[in-house]
Amino acid sequence: MTDRIESRQRLARILAVALQSVEGRAAVRRALAARPIAGPVWLCAIGKAAESMALGACDSLGATGSGGLLITKSGHLSQSRLGCLGIESLVGGHPIPTAASLDAGARLLAALREAPPDATLLFLLSGGASSLVEVPVAGFDLADLQRLNRWLLGSGLPIDEMNLVRKSVSRIKAGGLLGLVADRPLRQLAISDVPGDRPGVIGSGLLTPEPDLARRARHLDLPDWLADWVRHGLTERASSDRLTPATSPDRPPTMELVATLATAMSAALEAARREGVTAYRHESLVQGDAAERGRALAHTLMKGPSGLHIWGGETTVRLPESPGRGGRNQHLALAAAVELAGRADCLLLSAGTDGTDGPTDDAGALVDGGTLGRAQLAGLDALDCLERADAGRLLESSGDLIDTGPTGTNVMDLILGLKL
Repeated sequence: MTDRIESRQRLARILAVALQSVEGRAAVRRALAARPIAGPVWLCAIGKAAESMALGACDSLGATGSGGLLITKSGHLSQSRLGCLGIESLVGGHPIPTAASLDAGARLLAALREAPPDATLLFLLSGGASSLVEVPVAGFDLADLQRLNRWLLGSGLPIDEMNLVRKSVSRIKAGGLLGLVADRPLRQLAISDVPGDRPGVIGSGLLTPEPDLARRARHLDLPDWLADWVRHGLTERASSDRLTPATSPDRPPTMELVATLATAMSAALEAARREGVTAYRHESLVQGDAAERGRALAHTLMKGPSGLHIWGGETTVRLPESPGRGGRNQHLALAAAVELAGRADCLLLSAGTDGTDGPTDDAGALVDGGTLGRAQLAGLDALDCLERADAGRLLESSGDLIDTGPTGTNVMDLILGLKL
């Protein structure tokens, strides 16, 4: 029992160090210290890490800050911290867009037009931006956007394909905002939450044109109703007043990455070594079905050498019609727990680095060989919960959920396996 508790505490400490290494406030502060911006600056921060990134900018800018606009997720904002700095703060909907997301989109367009003409525009982007702010093309209302996003979130599609669909029906995604910034001085800092750290996928590329959007979106394997919506949206993007980019698609504004999954994995590796634990960093990105990957990672852990094994990535879950409680990290962890059942020497932690997992406020879970036994005392069956996408309910009963609170970052998911 003592070894299990100490091992769980060790994994929690390593996770905390990894999260701190990619925290938005410090990451932005470092970037601006390395290359300061001269003159007044107006900032626009969008995403789950918007507040921490904005605070880092304010730390560096001091009196040169000229206000700005911040759009983030409920629970990730303290209005009083930024209001005194002249930054307007809004909360959008996530993971499904809400009326607040549309309000935020309208305010974003107005605020960019109102920004001081002599100020450099500083954009701070992080994961969640695709849902938190939106200006749809003509013919799409809130109900349409919500149906589209609900289908996407349960489809099992990778994030880049999901964002192709979102871009198809948006006036501001895929470089749509470029028409409003024209030739003004602009700096773009981002925390990457996508495989490959591709600028066009982070936040659906608000400042990154995608000239090949129509071809790529039309080749997606989608249900007929959604394929029709995509075709309509692409037609509207091509024919309507959609904030036509003033910057050539061949030369979009550079996106500077201030924190990535690789940063967090490196920090976990060093933290393990300081703890006196041999550590192994697995470079292959963890992708695909969460349950399948959870089972595979458990077997890799059981067959591998003793020490800490570090993975990262982002899996998917194909949701049933009426899913239960949980997210992809909880789903992956529970699938791993099935394979680890009865083992006294293996533990596995899977967590969303933003502090949330799917629609829940839990970051993920830390499972071990006793997870299923503890859940059975509450009358819960692991395979049944996986089938119903209800991993969170079981993991709560087994005492294995992880609650970090908002972390001020978002660099996909971090998975730590410890073999004693």
